Amino acid sequence: MSLNKAFILPHSPLLIPEIGKTNYAFLEKTSQAYLQIGAKLNELEIDTLIIISPHGSSSESSFTINVAPEMVINLQDFGFIPEKEILRGDFLLADRIKDALRDKFSLEMTSEGIIDYGSAIPAYLLKKSGAKFKIIIIIPAEKSDLSIQYAFGKMLQTIILESEQKIAVISSSDLSHRLKKKSPGGYSPKGAKFDNKLIEYLNEPISAAEKIMNIDQNLIEDAAECGLKPIIMLLGIIDGLCSESKVLSYQTDFGVGYLSLDFKLINAYDK
Repeated sequence: MSLNKAFILPHSPLLIPEIGKTNYAFLEKTSQAYLQIGAKLNELEIDTLIIISPHGSSSESSFTINVAPEMVINLQDFGFIPEKEILRGDFLLADRIKDALRDKFSLEMTSEGIIDYGSAIPAYLLKKSGAKFKIIIIIPAEKSDLSIQYAFGKMLQTIILESEQKIAVISSSDLSHRLKKKSPGGYSPKGAKFDNKLIEYLNEPISAAEKIMNIDQNLIEDAAECGLKPIIMLLGIIDGLCSESKVLSYQTDFGVGYLSLDFKLINAYDK
């Protein structure tokens, strides 16, 4: 089975010590989840990491795939430029994805050498843990509804399973930004309601997609999340392949829901 691992991970810049500084220590549980996942990717010798990010150059109606052969991480907007390391893009797999999906979905191919922070933070932290992999970055269609994101993920599954490479997929996703008075979006009681409901559904991965796609749209909008589309696409990718899920950490210290979740895949090289 070429799909070896699937995760949900947050992309808070505070997870990087040079950015988080004194705040970094408050996210210890999430940092440990990253270390655990990086060790797993390294142990399994993952060839390619597909990152689904909500923060790249997106299109309202088209899915975007970054096919750059080489990419770098630059977090200067957060006051940190890490030592330059070339990330190799898996342009061959990206090309197969393009050929298989371009007649079924609206696709835009881009070749951006500096990756968006929703991709850069997970890639940086997992690389720091010692994992080695090529990457593909996929950006959901901004205005397409959740059912379209899910269908796109299901089509991606077919291509991934046909590959001979060892592949892992990460949904780079922060949950509600309205959990506390100090939250970036201000406080709303619906923020915690959304997060609790989403985590409850994800704990039952077989039925999660259907339940999530039926969450009230007003609740979604009031939660001010930035991870639902990547999550639902990931659920499409693992449709029929996941036996259970495990929450590694969930933190709300800075008023944003940071969820780290591991999906156990049937017949994968999961130890």
